[in-house]
Amino acid sequence: MATVSCPRCHQLVDSQAITCPYCRTTLKAYGHPGIPLHRVKGDGYLCDSCTYHDDNTCNFPQRPYAKDCTLYENLEQSKLNLEQQRYSSSFGGTIRSWMKHNQALVLLLGLLFVCLLITMSLS
Repeated sequence: MATVSCPRCHQLVDSQAITCPYCRTTLKAYGHPGIPLHRVKGDGYLCDSCTYHDDNTCNFPQRPYAKDCTLYENLEQSKLNLEQQRYSSSFGGTIRSWMKHNQALVLLLGLLFVCLLITMSLS
């Protein structure tokens, strides 16, 4: 059983629990135990840092004053992910990715190249 810490009472609870058995704080979206319920820390609102609020595609009724939300997507994290996607789709990123996934082939080709150099230097 995987456990997580309750954001309110900090007791360990089952990661699939919908509510905390100790303080009854809602941990997940009702009826959807696989969907996390994001909560604001402090006095602000989730909408201030949400991608869906920023691009005006949010239809959550509590917007822009949501304190908890299941659809929250951090704006800064989204920008970081986009940068990583751009880097990985560049030529250099593609080559590095291919080499990482084909290390055995790269090693074998390198070994063959070294053998070829040795053979050429001996003749």
